[in-house]
Amino acid sequence: MCRAVFLLALTVLVCPAAEALDNGLALKPTMGWLHWERFMCNTDCYKDPNNCISERLYMQMADVMVKEGWKEAGYEYVCIDDCWPSHQRDAKGRLQADPKRFPGGIKKLADYVHSKGLKLGIYADVGKNTCAGYPGSLGYYETDAQTFADWDVDLLKFDGCYMDWKLLGEGYMNMSRALNKTGRSILYSCEWPLYEWSHKQPDYKAIRETCNHWRNFDDVYDSWSSIKSILDWTASHQDIIAPSAGPGGWNDPDMLVIGNFGLSHDQQESQMALWAIMAAPLLVSNDLRDICPRSKKLLQNTDIIAISQDPLGKQGQCTIKVDSFEVWERPLSKKRLAIAVLNTQEFGGPRGFFMRAAPGWKICDPQCNVTQILPQYKELGVQTPHTKLVVSVNPSGTTLLTVTPTSDYAGLIL
Repeated sequence: MCRAVFLLALTVLVCPAAEALDNGLALKPTMGWLHWERFMCNTDCYKDPNNCISERLYMQMADVMVKEGWKEAGYEYVCIDDCWPSHQRDAKGRLQADPKRFPGGIKKLADYVHSKGLKLGIYADVGKNTCAGYPGSLGYYETDAQTFADWDVDLLKFDGCYMDWKLLGEGYMNMSRALNKTGRSILYSCEWPLYEWSHKQPDYKAIRETCNHWRNFDDVYDSWSSIKSILDWTASHQDIIAPSAGPGGWNDPDMLVIGNFGLSHDQQESQMALWAIMAAPLLVSNDLRDICPRSKKLLQNTDIIAISQDPLGKQGQCTIKVDSFEVWERPLSKKRLAIAVLNTQEFGGPRGFFMRAAPGWKICDPQCNVTQILPQYKELGVQTPHTKLVVSVNPSGTTLLTVTPTSDYAGLIL
């Protein structure tokens, strides 16, 4: 369900998000690269040495992130997902990297990534095994946390497979405490609510106090139907999940699949725009070594990234669905507003949307300045509440705008 609430600031007290995990990290949504959606669990380095899960892959991605402007744009984490470890722990009970695919070990890989001015992320699981069947952390939380700290890891993605759902919360909290105990700053990415929703409504206050970001819904795939399902779930649950988001902790709708095979360019623009509106982590899963220029330009668009990283740190929401359009709005710092208009039709041609139909357009009273970010940058000038401004939106595409009131209007609360 989409809805908007507009109240006079003089009569409303704005409640902050619940207390965040106190590790000083993720004050803005995390940005980086994550291997899973594109490279999956490809461990055959004999047949496919360029794309298998190996230290070579992450070193090459780190190189490209520096050379091709990704680091400069804000992407700072190089993240390992599942399938990196050996199938056996070492004699001291510690996780160890597969010796053939990671001959230098994770510490050496971390040193290499750090030498590029980037940070390294790694993957583990709260249960007895990872989702792909490698050793899980159940019974080894403190050991694994200290191992990751000893390796100078900067981020932990902690999955939820092979675990009794009734013990999920305890497991995630135990690992959070173990990470903090190491004294190293390790960003903690959880999947706690994802595995709990099918049984009960998760406790987002506890989740925010435990994790820096958290997955809520299904894995993303390289398809528009997958993106739509994530957006639909988020819109229908936003009243529950959005209040928990803010500096230090974020809802994670999963990876950006821009630059792969399954999305048209309009659909890629929709994912980028709406992930920015949702204040989502921007974790790209593609092959940075071989990406089309349009996708690269989109992912490095500084105006979209500025919306994503806005210091107000408030998650946007779907505020209206009308005539096969969805309007998503996110309050920004300096009393500004970002508006994304998604055309949900997948046939025909571009369709016009009257901007005054957007609930947040009320901030244009008496007037505002409007800038179009997508599909092309365009200054749309001064507008009023009764504007005749119509934006053109392609099928399954999104038009993204920022709106700056030219006099005070502090009555927008999402």
